[in-house]
Amino acid sequence: MALPKDVKFVTFDCYGTLIDWETGVYEAFQKEADRDGFTIDRDVLIPRFIEIQHEIQSGSYELYAEVLRRTAVRVASELGWQLDSSRSQFLPNSVPRWMPFRETNAQLERFQKKYEMGILSNIDDKLLGATRRHLRGDLDLVVTAQQVRSYKPDPAHFKECARRIEKRKKNWVHVASSYETDVAECLKQKVAVIWVNRHGQELESGQRKPTAEVKTFREAGKLLDAA
Repeated sequence: MALPKDVKFVTFDCYGTLIDWETGVYEAFQKEADRDGFTIDRDVLIPRFIEIQHEIQSGSYELYAEVLRRTAVRVASELGWQLDSSRSQFLPNSVPRWMPFRETNAQLERFQKKYEMGILSNIDDKLLGATRRHLRGDLDLVVTAQQVRSYKPDPAHFKECARRIEKRKKNWVHVASSYETDVAECLKQKVAVIWVNRHGQELESGQRKPTAEVKTFREAGKLLDAA
C-alpha cells in the first residue's frame, strides 16, 4: 500500500508518538517507590508495563485510569515492590505530567498548516484532556478508548475514524509508534500508516511492512511534505 497522492487527513496515536509516556511512567513509579526506599529499573519496568497493560486491556472494557491502577499494582509486585492498591492512584495522577517529545509541537504546527488532524488513543477523555494542554494546534477529530469502549489493537478506533471522515478515508494517513496496537491493524483495515519506529524494532517473520517507516515524528512530517 502506497501513501495517498492527495493526503487530506492525518491522525496520530498520542502516547509514544506525540507524548513520551515511557519517561512519564518511569518517573511516576520511581517517585512513588522512593517513599519505600525502592529503586525501579526502567529497562525492566517498561516491557513488563506494556505486557501487563495489554493483558488488562484485553479483558472487559474499563476506563484507562482503572487500567493504570491495576497495572501499577501488578507491575510493582513483579518488581518485588509491595505496593498497596490504595496507593495505585499515583499512576493516573501522573498522566498530566507526561510531556511531549521535543519535536512534537513544532511538527504538529507544520501538519496543521496542510492537513486536518486527529488523535486515536487508548485513553479516556478526562486524561486525554489533561494531555492536550501540552499540545499545540487544533484537532478536527478525537477518538478515545472511552468513546468506542475498547482498546487498540481492536479495530474500533479505526472504524470509528473512517465513519466520521467518510469519503476522505482514501486521503487518510495514520502516524503511530506502536506496531502491535496501530500499524498492524491499519494494514488490516487498508489504512495507510507511517510507523515512527523510535526504538529500531525489527519486524518478525510474517509481520507486514508498514506503508512507510521513520525514526522520528519530524521525519514523518518530511515524508508528508509538512516539514
